[in-house]
Amino acid sequence: MNAEFWEIGSYVVTTLGLPMAIFVFLYEQRKERENEEEEVYQLLSDNYQDFLKVALEHPDLRLFSTTGTTNLNEEQEERLLIILSMLTSLFERAYLLLYEEDMESKQARRWNSWEDYIMEWCNKPHFRALLPKLLTGEDPSFATYIEKMAEQASKSAPPAIIQQAN
Repeated sequence: MNAEFWEIGSYVVTTLGLPMAIFVFLYEQRKERENEEEEVYQLLSDNYQDFLKVALEHPDLRLFSTTGTTNLNEEQEERLLIILSMLTSLFERAYLLLYEEDMESKQARRWNSWEDYIMEWCNKPHFRALLPKLLTGEDPSFATYIEKMAEQASKSAPPAIIQQAN
């Protein structure tokens, strides 16, 4: 009876315990992956907040203007280019780390917030005007993506803003 008991016990463990252990392992792996993705998203969001602080330190550049920047001196133009290069680099990192063709709902929610940021900046004529220079050397798929966003933004911009950007 003792040997029979252990034999039946081994069958129970094999048929129930092993699949349960595999399920728990896969569940924990998925949970860990989601935590890592959330951490990446949070770090990128913190970097964007840091960028906004830098942008606020330069009000003379009118970075948040929707009508563009005009009459900038050489030093201001250089600062504008540097700051927008920082932004483009941040957008590229977000694209490379968060964007996928087929995203799950959580991934899509995270990416949509970045897409909103990108569209917000693509709506600014001074950003769109510098975009070809900003995208030099960037990831080709990211460059294609943001160029499409900029094209979409330029088509939806009011005529007065488009005229000032040209």
